[in-house]
Order: sequence, then C-alpha cells, then structure tokens
Amino acid sequence: MKLMINPSAPLRNETEARAAARASAIAIFIGVLMGIVTVAMMMNGGLTDMEAAMKAQAGSDPNLAGMTGAVAQGTLYFTIFLVLVQAVLGFVQWAKPNVFIPILFLILVVYGLGISVLALISAGDQSAPQSMMNTPAVMIASIVVMLIQALLHAVGIRGATALSKFQRGEVSATA
Repeated sequence: MKLMINPSAPLRNETEARAAARASAIAIFIGVLMGIVTVAMMMNGGLTDMEAAMKAQAGSDPNLAGMTGAVAQGTLYFTIFLVLVQAVLGFVQWAKPNVFIPILFLILVVYGLGISVLALISAGDQSAPQSMMNTPAVMIASIVVMLIQALLHAVGIRGATALSKFQRGEVSATA
C-alpha cells in the first residue's frame, strides 16, 4: 500500500483514503521519536541545564531554588507520559483511522510551531540560559519536523474524512 502524502491528490477508493488517513499516524510516530530524543537529551545533561536555568530565574528566593530539582524531575516524567500517550494514539490512528486524532494533533503541532518560532526569535535574548535543549540548530530542526507533521496531519484529516464517506457509502470508488 502506498502512502498518500500529497494533500491535493485525489482519493479514488477506500484503500487510498485509508493510506492518506494513516499519514497522521506516521506524523504521530515522528513525534514519538522526537519525544524519545528529548527524553534522552534530558537524561544526558538537559535536566541539569534546566535546573540551573530555574535556579538562575529563582534568584535569591530559597523556596523557589529548593523546588527546581523536583520540577525538573516532574518535567522528565511528564514528557515520558506524553510520549507514551502519543504512541498509543498513533497506534489507534493506524488501526482505526478517524478524523479527531489528526485534528487534535494538527492543532497541537500548529501551537508548537508558534511557540518554537517565538523561542527562535528570542534565542538572542541573553536572559535565557543556553543549553543543549534550546540551541538554534535544535529549534530549527524541530520547526522543520513540525512542518512535515503538519502536512501529514492535513493529509490525515483529508484521508479520514474521505474514508468515512466511503464507508458510509456517500461516495463511490473510482478507478
């Protein structure tokens, strides 16, 4: 089965519509891989950098400075949880394509793109400590990946919508 990644390609039958709908699952799995890389970066110095940045922002407040370790650990565990949820939703989208999951993830990807672009714009701001997690190269790579994901989710929305119409008999397959 070929993957339909062109958002304007005609979807002539249920097989093509299913392949297009599964493009969203592929985008989700790309996000899972990005999440795994993020967790690996956090476990290999990223948490230390995060704690240092939080301590610098806390200033002389000992209560805030004392919470930085717990907040950093909580961030790591929350990231792992989100990667697992994302993986489950990717498998759901692959097995039983629907339009809700691609719409949800397209919204999240567009939000992430906005945040990343703003972070890249403010990368020259000296008040934000540099770490391996927020280098311009990592941010640009993240933006490129999110643009690819947005395209795949748009294809997934179109494919899931067409698949639903084929399954309900609203549209007949063409050659």
